[in-house]
Amino acid sequence: MAIWDKLKDGIDKASKVAQDAVDEGKTRLDARKARQAADQAAESLGYAVYRAWQNARSLDEQSLERLARALRDHEQEAVRLEAATTEAAEWRRRTGAADPSSGAAAADSVGAAPSEPGPSAPETPPAASGQGPASGPGNPSAF
Repeated sequence: MAIWDKLKDGIDKASKVAQDAVDEGKTRLDARKARQAADQAAESLGYAVYRAWQNARSLDEQSLERLARALRDHEQEAVRLEAATTEAAEWRRRTGAADPSSGAAAADSVGAAPSEPGPSAPETPPAASGQGPASGPGNPSAF
């Protein structure tokens, strides 16, 4: 039965790597959506300022604050998610999770030793830590 246990462990590890990749992909998609929302907020702010200038009046303080706050919030979210994506890619590079032919996961599944032992990896990559984008108006968390 030992061969079945090794096979199950190999499948479990492959499943974990695949789930980590899916989680990182979702984080990348969320970062792109947040960046697009920031771009749209900047566009709205620019149009509001231009229209006020065009009509020879100033933009009221409430509108300016609301538009600037939306831009700032979307920009901060985009930066946070982009950092999480970069951190996850770095984690994957350090642990060898990007290349299943190297590292402990592939070696354990066939019963051979890994070519280069590395530091033990954390259970989950940084992007998969469950810190998704903040939900709210203008920032959908799902497609």
